[in-house]
Amino acid sequence: MAKASNSAPKNIRNGLDAETVKWDFAETLKYTMGVDSYSATEHDRYMALAYAVRDRLINQWLQTQRTHHDKDVKRVYYLSLEFLMGRAMGNNVINSGIEGAVRKALDELGYDFEELREQEIDAGLGNGGLGRLAACFIDSMATLDLPAFGYGLRYDYGIFRQEIDNGYQVEHPDDWLRNGNPWEIERPDISVEVNFGGRVVATEDNGKINYRWIDTDSVVGVAYDQPIVGYGGNTVNTLRLWGARANEEFSFYDFNAGDYAEAVADRVQAENLTRVLYPNDTLYLGKELRLKQQYFFVACSLADIIRRFKKSGKKWTELPKMAAIQLNDTHPSIAVAELMRVLIDEEGLDWDSAWDITVNTMGYTNHTLMPEALEKWSVPMFEKLLPRHLQLIYEINHRFLSKVAVKFPGDTAKLRDMSIIEEGEPKMIRMAFLAIVGSHSVNGVAALHTELLKARLVPNFASMWPERFNNKTNGITQRRFLLKSNPPLAELLTETVGDGWITQLSELEQIRSKAKDATFQKKIAKVKLEAKKRLAEYVEKDYGYKLDTSHIFDIQIKRIHEYKRQLLNALHIIMLYNRIKRGDTKDMAPRTFIFGGKAAPGYQMAKLIIKLINNIATVINNDPDVNKYLQVYFLGNYRVSLAERLIPAADVSEQISTAGTEASGTGNMKFMANGALTIGTLDGANIEIKEEAGDDNIFIFGMNADEVEALRPVYDPYQYYLEDTEIKEALDLLFSGYFNFGEPGIFEPIRQTLFERGDNYMHLADLRSYADAHDQVVKTYNNQKKWLEMSINNIAGCGKFSSDRTIHQYAEDIWNVKPCKVERNTEGDDTLIEATLKGKK
Repeated sequence: MAKASNSAPKNIRNGLDAETVKWDFAETLKYTMGVDSYSATEHDRYMALAYAVRDRLINQWLQTQRTHHDKDVKRVYYLSLEFLMGRAMGNNVINSGIEGAVRKALDELGYDFEELREQEIDAGLGNGGLGRLAACFIDSMATLDLPAFGYGLRYDYGIFRQEIDNGYQVEHPDDWLRNGNPWEIERPDISVEVNFGGRVVATEDNGKINYRWIDTDSVVGVAYDQPIVGYGGNTVNTLRLWGARANEEFSFYDFNAGDYAEAVADRVQAENLTRVLYPNDTLYLGKELRLKQQYFFVACSLADIIRRFKKSGKKWTELPKMAAIQLNDTHPSIAVAELMRVLIDEEGLDWDSAWDITVNTMGYTNHTLMPEALEKWSVPMFEKLLPRHLQLIYEINHRFLSKVAVKFPGDTAKLRDMSIIEEGEPKMIRMAFLAIVGSHSVNGVAALHTELLKARLVPNFASMWPERFNNKTNGITQRRFLLKSNPPLAELLTETVGDGWITQLSELEQIRSKAKDATFQKKIAKVKLEAKKRLAEYVEKDYGYKLDTSHIFDIQIKRIHEYKRQLLNALHIIMLYNRIKRGDTKDMAPRTFIFGGKAAPGYQMAKLIIKLINNIATVINNDPDVNKYLQVYFLGNYRVSLAERLIPAADVSEQISTAGTEASGTGNMKFMANGALTIGTLDGANIEIKEEAGDDNIFIFGMNADEVEALRPVYDPYQYYLEDTEIKEALDLLFSGYFNFGEPGIFEPIRQTLFERGDNYMHLADLRSYADAHDQVVKTYNNQKKWLEMSINNIAGCGKFSSDRTIHQYAEDIWNVKPCKVERNTEGDDTLIEATLKGKK
């Protein structure tokens, strides 16, 4: 172990060299963690390192805020109910440019950086692609020097920690904050009072009617800030999350009366608002909590935005010139009504002025094509929780429908179809419609998705406001999902084309010229094998499974949902099992199928699909006639840090949703950038991946979206069962009880879904094409020269799918926000501390 210098170097809290990192680490262990080298645990050392890294971010974080304030910039405010951040340590040291210094410092102290950062728990702030996209976006905003805030909720518990017990998903609390979060800073001085319930009274003053929302129950939102550092370390933006607190922490009256439980009841009820990510919404109370979560998060965020704007002293008409508020899906759509309430009720603006400001400030991103996934709230529940907002929504709807009536005279069907209030029992508020009406921009997230959004989901709105609708194909940050996740591949790419790809992913197009180069192919093959070995080592250690790295690694990792068709994958695996059992193994390349993903707690079919996959795995992996050709594993508790291990190791990327159901997908982009070949339908961003990689470098199967819609009215799944012997044999084996010996009838709901309920996601219609495409995968893999050529072409073509490109398009086309360069503050601590020591002026 290296001996430290006797005297502390200058600027130990913001120096970028190994020596200052060592001193900061040591002082933090002593003065912040309260331990010494003998009593410190591994977690203590992780926390000390995290605080040392955070110290280096804070200096530039403050510099960023001062620069944005001094230059009076327009800011992006990105509102998302989820931010699936993953672990922060690796991303922060890479983006701030101190990874080498940190590794050297720890090595000289006798510690291992990889071991220490394994102590970090994935932040429980998101569930699926929506939250991961938001995390990529705020990384790109900082990297592109865009002034931005991310706004969300600080959940005490993530959606859940998944364990697999006898093949079933079992949910456990995801207490991700149990050991603290060193990356956040609580801001108790930044708090917002949020109201629920009560009633609205109207008073007249000089002919003007004023509305007051009274007799409410209130909850306080407290800000928790995390620094988001862009690559290069210059811009450090803010992710501001809101935690719920009771307005009154404690009732002395109840306590003195001997009722301690009642004394803290208000606090408990208030804090439940941000207790858990996405409560189960199958019950009324669950839905009520979800709506309260959404309004709480929006009200806090808008109050913060408005507070910052009012400090500028500008006129309200300037708000759209200073703030671009982006609604990430329908969850924050109540922001339209909330901004109107603030502008009219609190700031005294007239309706037309308030509406013009609201529309020009808001942008809305749609993330789903399935009508059942578009949020709706019952009018009675809305009236109970947010009575003033209901009045505003009715008025918005009335004024909007008046315009519809002029645009489409006499067309009552359009009035009914476009109304924000859906008639029925009970009446429902269509929140996506509110977001569309109240925004100046409505964007889809892939070319196909946007066209289907306009043509099928909301065609009337698209015909009324064609200029509002636009496409912004999703992207991923290559800093996390290539530079951080796959260092050997990143090193090879930098060695080949330079490091420009880290911020300009399109630079990788240069390696297309090397696609047929035998020497470069060997290097790519070596990198892939190294990634498979790293994954195998991790899986054996954490799951007890032994992966054979000579197999094709075929990976499907995503939320478990019928439309994503993990069931299609499972049915094909049964077909392969039957082939092997009957001796049909000629030219069969050994394959390992790996699954990961969580099913929503109340989604019984999704949970049953997990059980099916695990039961199939048990049979196959324990059959000596089969397991040398075929193995199946479900890796429990899928999360970002696990994805970072799986994606580099994948040979095949499963992107097999029913065409017309997946808005975009981003997992497909991450796999592509790491050289995996996609087997997929013409759905979401797969279409654009095909265009960028080249038609010959992807395995496409199944119907396209138009063919799905054309078949749907006459689709008979039983026909495909009868006409294809191999499909029939696979399904007969499944429903004979072969994979559920001792558990009779458990897969009957799957049989009913496929045959009696119409197979809504058309598994059987696409199964033969899917199986044939897999045969082509094996044939190609057996020709390694061809396979590696395709893999290189995929990496070369991934440039379009950087979230940097996506965010640049948002900034140019929707937000009208310009980059603001932030100078690196090399003076660091001294400048700020000396200013403080001069005292209050």
